[in-house]
Amino acid sequence: MDIEILSQKFCDYSLSIRGYSKHTIRRYRNVIKRFCQFAKISEISQVSDDNVRALFYNGRTERKWSVNTFIVYHKTLLVFFRWCIKQGYMKNNPIADIEIPKMEKRLPVKLNKQVSLRLLEVVYNYPYEYKFLRYRNHAIFSTFIFTGLRKQELLNLKFTDIDTDNLTIFVKQGKGNKDRIVPISYTLAQSLKRYQEERRRLNKTNPEFFSSLRGNVGFTENGLKKLVEQVRKSSGVAFTVHKLRHTFATLMLEGGCDIYSLSKMMGHSDIKTTTIYLSASAEHLRGQMVKHPLNDLV
Repeated sequence: MDIEILSQKFCDYSLSIRGYSKHTIRRYRNVIKRFCQFAKISEISQVSDDNVRALFYNGRTERKWSVNTFIVYHKTLLVFFRWCIKQGYMKNNPIADIEIPKMEKRLPVKLNKQVSLRLLEVVYNYPYEYKFLRYRNHAIFSTFIFTGLRKQELLNLKFTDIDTDNLTIFVKQGKGNKDRIVPISYTLAQSLKRYQEERRRLNKTNPEFFSSLRGNVGFTENGLKKLVEQVRKSSGVAFTVHKLRHTFATLMLEGGCDIYSLSKMMGHSDIKTTTIYLSASAEHLRGQMVKHPLNDLV
C-alpha cells in the first residue's frame, strides 16, 4: 500500500475523528514525508526496524536533532504506525523499541519587567505609516505579554471572544482542544479598546479579532512572523512569541500569582508543567526566603 495514500487517510482520520488541530496534521504530514524521503521508500511494506532506527540515529548524529525534535518524530511515527496496524496494513510497530532520550531540564527563557516595558514602548512608538498598525500591533504584543496566549490561540481569536467590559478573553479550543477564559488587566483592556475603535473606523468586519491592514481578512501567521522580525530589529530585543508566553508566567509569579491560577490561565493540562516557572523566577524564590523562621535572629 502506498504510504502517501495511507498518510492522507491517517491525517483525515486524525482531523475529522480525533479532532486534532491543523497544526498537528501538518506536522504529521511533514514527519511521514521526511521519513519516506530519508528511507527512500514509498510502500508501507518497505518500512522496517532498520530504516526506522536509521532515521533516528541519523537525526541525532548527523542532523543534530534536539531531544524535542527526536520526541516529535517519535510520537508522530508511533501513532501513525499504530493506526496502520489497527487498519491491517502492518503487523508490528517498528518504533516501539526505540529508546527516547531524556529531555533536558532547561529553564524557560523570558524577558524581565524592564525589557518587556521597553518592547511595548518600541511597538507603540514605531513610525508606522498608518495609525491602525500602531494600535493593532500594540494590542497584539500587549495580549502576548499580559495573557501568555500561544501564537495560534491569538491568531484564532474572534471579535466576539474579547470582552473588554468584563475584562475577559475566551480562548476557544486552545492546545489540547480545551476552552478556557483568561482574565485581562485594565491596562490590556485599554490597548484592546483603542484597537477596536480604529478597526471600526476602517469598517473591518471580518470575524477574526486581529485584522490585516489590506483587505477585510484576519491577520495571518506569516504577517505575525514579519511583525516579530520587524520589532526584533527595531527594539534590539532578541525574543520569540513563545518567550513572551514565558515572560507572562514568570512576571505573574513575581507579582504574587499562585501556581494553580497561573496553570489555569496558561491552559496547562498538568500543573507540573507550570511549576517549572517557579525555578525560572529568581525574584519569586527570593521573596519566599523571607518566610524562613530564623530570619529574625539577626
